Amino acid sequence: MKLGISSYSLAGAINSGEMTILDAIQWTADQGGEHIELVPMGFSLTDNPGLIEEILQKAEEASIEISNYAIGADFLKGNKEVVEQEMVRVKKEVDIANQLGVKLMRHDVAFKPAQEATIKQFELDLPRLTEACQKIADYAAQYGIVTSVENHGFYVQASDRIQRLIENVDRHNFKTTLDIGNFLCVDEDPVAAVKKNIAYASMVHTKDFYFRPASSYHPGEGWFQTASGNYLRGAITGHGDIHLYDVLNVIKQSGYDGYISIEFEGLEECKRGSKIGLDNVKRIWEKL
Repeated sequence: MKLGISSYSLAGAINSGEMTILDAIQWTADQGGEHIELVPMGFSLTDNPGLIEEILQKAEEASIEISNYAIGADFLKGNKEVVEQEMVRVKKEVDIANQLGVKLMRHDVAFKPAQEATIKQFELDLPRLTEACQKIADYAAQYGIVTSVENHGFYVQASDRIQRLIENVDRHNFKTTLDIGNFLCVDEDPVAAVKKNIAYASMVHTKDFYFRPASSYHPGEGWFQTASGNYLRGAITGHGDIHLYDVLNVIKQSGYDGYISIEFEGLEECKRGSKIGLDNVKRIWEKL
């Protein structure tokens, strides 16, 4: 296992101008991270292709790996022409992943609000999602890149839906970026969901949430509601209500030996939150 940080965790500092993505790479290495996952928020590699070489040089100087390139995508939004344009865009992002030298790339597939994210609608949309993911995976295969879908949002989020899509796509290089915390967004127990999907994982995200039941008062700023109305707020990994020890034990006992990224979404200062989460996961993993 190689433990590192997603640049998404440092988006606050990057967006404010406190850090650049190059600073984030160095900072991650300085904290003992073995890899950094690149999520283009606060920087762009499509608009600034020269940054790719700078990133590669910085990673080499800092002796840190670039593990994964993670982008957004939506293969249901708009008409057929719009979707085709989206496919072309995502393939260009695959080219960027290849230039970065990564062998893992996550792309989203679709988003819908909770009230529209029914299983009936998912089954209706599944053929379109399957075809799109097959085309992207087939394109990525020329580079030896494994593409993946993350359990993300309200629509393609539950462990069964992720499995359904992966099995339908039926490509050896299409898997899941498994986020241990996101399952809570659709009120699924993280320990149970990780047990179901760890065998499909090409990449793992560790994050944490504070949880309040729907019956409680609205906790205020910083909280959002799950599909069934419970309340979540981002926490430092290890500080929230996810049973992190149990989840990491499932991952380790499964034999998973890939990259694990810290994702921080809390209200605390992002560098501090990311560092504490990194230390917590490392300490627990070594004890297991």
